[in-house]
Amino acid sequence: MTAASPGSWMRGARRAMARLPSIRMGRVPDAPALSVRDPWPGDAARGAQLIKGELAIGGAIQILRQGGWNQIDGNAALRAGAFGFTWLRDLRALGTDAARLRARALVAEWIAGPPADPIAHRPDVAGARITAWLGHYDFFAATADDVFRQRLMNRLVSEARALSAALPAEELDARALTAMKGLIAAAVALREHAGFLARALRFLPQEIARQILPDGCHAERSPAAQLSALQDLTEIRALFQTSQTTAPPILAHAIERMAPALRMMRHGDGGLALFNGSREETSTLVDLVLTQAGRGGRSPSALADGGFHRMQAGRTVVIVDCGVPAPAGLDRLAHAGTLSMELSVGRDRLIVNCGAFLTGPPEWRDAARATAAHSTLVIGDINSSELKPEGLGRRPTLVEVNREEAAGAHWLDVSHDGWRKPFNAVHRRRLYMAESGEDIRGEDLIEAPDPQPFTLRFHLHPDVQVSVQQDGTAVLLKLKGGTFWRLRADGARMSLEETIYLGGAEPRRSEQVVLTGFADGSQHVKWALSKVERAG
Repeated sequence: MTAASPGSWMRGARRAMARLPSIRMGRVPDAPALSVRDPWPGDAARGAQLIKGELAIGGAIQILRQGGWNQIDGNAALRAGAFGFTWLRDLRALGTDAARLRARALVAEWIAGPPADPIAHRPDVAGARITAWLGHYDFFAATADDVFRQRLMNRLVSEARALSAALPAEELDARALTAMKGLIAAAVALREHAGFLARALRFLPQEIARQILPDGCHAERSPAAQLSALQDLTEIRALFQTSQTTAPPILAHAIERMAPALRMMRHGDGGLALFNGSREETSTLVDLVLTQAGRGGRSPSALADGGFHRMQAGRTVVIVDCGVPAPAGLDRLAHAGTLSMELSVGRDRLIVNCGAFLTGPPEWRDAARATAAHSTLVIGDINSSELKPEGLGRRPTLVEVNREEAAGAHWLDVSHDGWRKPFNAVHRRRLYMAESGEDIRGEDLIEAPDPQPFTLRFHLHPDVQVSVQQDGTAVLLKLKGGTFWRLRADGARMSLEETIYLGGAEPRRSEQVVLTGFADGSQHVKWALSKVERAG
């Protein structure tokens, strides 16, 4: 048996002691001292599903069975979503008496028999749950009887004590911010427990400094993590304002940097680009998060520390992953998608990555992380980063970028060494966008002493209609808005294959254009994507 680290042992001891009965538990208020508001919109349709016993999380459905919270199954992400209670906002959005009573009943079941599942008591899950209970207190608890409200307040104090004892959280990624948000929410609502705030303030500044890069990109290099972390930090700032507590200066500085970085990661439809465990999300939510963050600076064309580049001209947006993958401890959701690209025209997505299905079966999660699930080149069916359950193994260590702009046109030359070890090869991608945004040209080449088998993939959004043209060297693409684009290629065999799109509310079938290198042929593919006036 491996001995636990001193820090881990101390955290475990503090948490065990926090759960023991104590005379301090007698200091439980009758109601929250200050109102904690959940600022994010719910989904009334998902609320209606909850009334029927179906909990929708991340595109998956969890059936709420008889027997309480110990009957929850599914993978870790699905269970964490269920145990975090953020879905209370869906019942609030529904807003009926049935929704209110359903919320109250589910909270009461938790109080009567919390699950033994360790995920239920993970700091980030407990932090989300505490924040959700307090943020929706007026909806489901204010009109309840005295017995329920007192049991709820007792449970809140107990969970906040355990959360306080668990800090600093072992999770090094954005989940640590959710944990601290929960403790700060408890400190605001439970004024008798001033120690909660002192403990959160002890760790919050260093956590922000570690997670938010100088350019405002979250260290996980994920648009989804960027959105989630910015949500947490804006909520934390609001909690400080509610309690008239002076926030550490680093909090405002982080929010100010993060908002422009988030804008940079959006497509024309207002949703997120699909890198490193991300889904589209709704433009309404992203808009609201940016509004809550306040006026930030102009959206940058590149994130020097995060490693993303954005080329925009006319109505066309291209976003490219030009960075080294997130380091160990922050790479739990990292994909092997270095140099992958996405392209949208106005509100229509054209070229995409497959996205993520974190609450789905393990094989779906693994497939979505593979290089082949991204719009980029793959050598020998080997991922550019080695995928492991806890993160990445072998990965690119050097990503070189050269960018130029002139008269509205963009040039991007980028390379990575992720295949240096298995193939002694470097992938180089060159991109050009004309000032109109209607002419995009690319080159993908392999720099290696020996020819390597490769495929170059362009995953298409499910709303795109595609047909092979001419002699098999071009395809015609019809966007949802009715415009036509043509993709041509030279130096590889072109074909269409099925793919899956995981970026939306549920998985959807789609197609991909696949360029396969010729055996012992050129290691250089040239391609061009241009708007055409008609289908002919």
